[in-house]
Amino acid sequence: MKNLLLLCIMFYFFSLSALPEDNFKAEWTFNATLIEACSCPMFCQCYFSNQPAAHHTVHGGHGEMEHFCKFNIAALVNKGSFNNVDLTGVKFWQSGDTGPDFSQTMFWNTVTFDPSVSKEQKEGILKILEHIWSLEWKEFNVADDAPIEWKNEGEKAVALLDKGKLGEVKLKKLKGMSGLPVVIQNLDYWGVPRHDGFILMPSEIEAYRGGDKPFVYKNSNGFMITIDMNSGDL
Repeated sequence: MKNLLLLCIMFYFFSLSALPEDNFKAEWTFNATLIEACSCPMFCQCYFSNQPAAHHTVHGGHGEMEHFCKFNIAALVNKGSFNNVDLTGVKFWQSGDTGPDFSQTMFWNTVTFDPSVSKEQKEGILKILEHIWSLEWKEFNVADDAPIEWKNEGEKAVALLDKGKLGEVKLKKLKGMSGLPVVIQNLDYWGVPRHDGFILMPSEIEAYRGGDKPFVYKNSNGFMITIDMNSGDL
C-alpha cells in the first residue's frame, strides 16, 4: 500500500513537470510608452466604434469605400519583467491592419524587435501582448530583427524601423487652448487597465515598408500613450 501511494505521488509530480510552462501562472509587469499612428483621420474612431474609419480605395479601376485601420506602434518599455527576465529598455514595433469589424478576427499584426532584445525578452513580450490586445488575429507574425530608433522631443516624436527603410512614424504636437498638449483621459486602450492618457499628436507620416502588405499614410491619426499592466490585473 505504501509503495502504491509513493508511486501515485511520484506520478503526480512527474505529470506536473511535463506540463507546458503556460499552465503555470507567469508573473510579469509592463510599463511602456508608445509612439502610435494609423490610417484613420484624427482622432481614430476605433476607440468609439466597432468599425474603423472608411477609406476610398480603388480596385480594378472602380472606387469604393473600405473600412480598415492600418497602424504602426513603436514601443519603449520603461520598466517591466517577465518572471525573472528584465524587460526594461526593450524596443519593439508592431505594424498591422485591424480589418473592417472589431467583432470579428483582426487581419494581421507583425512584430519586429530591435536586435538588442534577447530571446527570453521576446518570449515575455509576446506573452504580454496577448493580454494587451485581447484580440484574435488571422495572421500574427514575428519579423526578422531590425534596429529601432525611438525619440520623443516634446514638440515632435519620431520612430524609425531600420532607419525608415522598413517603417516610419513622425508625429507633431497638437497644442490646446493653453498651449499644452491635448490629452484624452478615461478612454479604454484595448485590454490595458491603466494609462496616462492619449496625448494627441497628428502624424506627418506613418509607413510600413516591410513584408507583402506595405502602406503609407500622411496627416492621419497619431498619439503617444504610456500604458501600465501586470499579471495581477488578469
